Amino acid sequence: MNTIRLDDFTQSVEPCVATIGFFDGVHKGHQFLIRHVIEEAKISGLQSTVITFDEHPRQVLQDGYMPEMLSTLDSKLLLLSKTGVDNTVVLHFNKEMAELSARDFMEQILRDRLHVKKLVIGYDNRFGHDRREGFEDYVRFGEELGIEVIRNEAFMLNGVNVSSSVVRAFLKEGEIEMANSCLGYPYTIVGKVVKGYQKGRKMGFPTANLDASEFGMLVPAPGVYAVKTRLEGSVAMKQGMMNIGTRPTFDGNNISLETNIFDFSGDIYGKLMLVSFEHRIRSERKFDGPEQLKEQLIIDKQIVKEQFKKDNDD
Repeated sequence: MNTIRLDDFTQSVEPCVATIGFFDGVHKGHQFLIRHVIEEAKISGLQSTVITFDEHPRQVLQDGYMPEMLSTLDSKLLLLSKTGVDNTVVLHFNKEMAELSARDFMEQILRDRLHVKKLVIGYDNRFGHDRREGFEDYVRFGEELGIEVIRNEAFMLNGVNVSSSVVRAFLKEGEIEMANSCLGYPYTIVGKVVKGYQKGRKMGFPTANLDASEFGMLVPAPGVYAVKTRLEGSVAMKQGMMNIGTRPTFDGNNISLETNIFDFSGDIYGKLMLVSFEHRIRSERKFDGPEQLKEQLIIDKQIVKEQFKKDNDD
């Protein structure tokens, strides 16, 4: 996949069939749309192109807005590269771009800069300053500009209309398996390992305390999860269990993300860590004390290991 920044004039953009969107998470609905783009491009003898943005539009338009992202820009580009699309164009979204009407955007960006011949858009996608405009308007503008506009159908999975907002809703409810089904891969967050409370170590369950705030990604509902982790500088995926919550047994108040990495020891403070969520084991709850919590952690670890064994057998 060729990645193009619109402000990079050293790269030429071939005439193409394109789609446009933020593509947060690059879930199965996005993948379905991109397959349509690739098919149209092959039929037309053109390049296939995904056009996305470096920042969430609402971050630019609303002061203080903190999106709950399903992917970072880097992970989004990696996921897009796996779709088989020829090009991904990353637009720098700013207030000047936000002021463009849909027609001006189609003329100045899609036609003049990116040489889009066909535009495949999601069934409910809207762009441009006036969000009251819709598919029929885009078709009309396209006819004036020489761009054929095609509407893609919604992607349904077990009766669910897959979208980024649906995936977020599943994650907030702790429905990790449903979220993963919609994504087509295990939901993954990234963060930096920081000093924690050291309570787990005293119970024989040392944990990597993750600070994911820098990356603005959505943290799933509180509970205990079967996870796979990968540390910065390593390609090995290690099994573990993560607790997300306020540590009620120790009267905690702030949400923490603590991962017990199985069969691992070492100083990893300050390193980046990826955590992929595979299954939710239980909800968070308060125990009578550390000993009762330790007994539950032993049970949790066994359940997680059995779940991973079952996954491997399947």
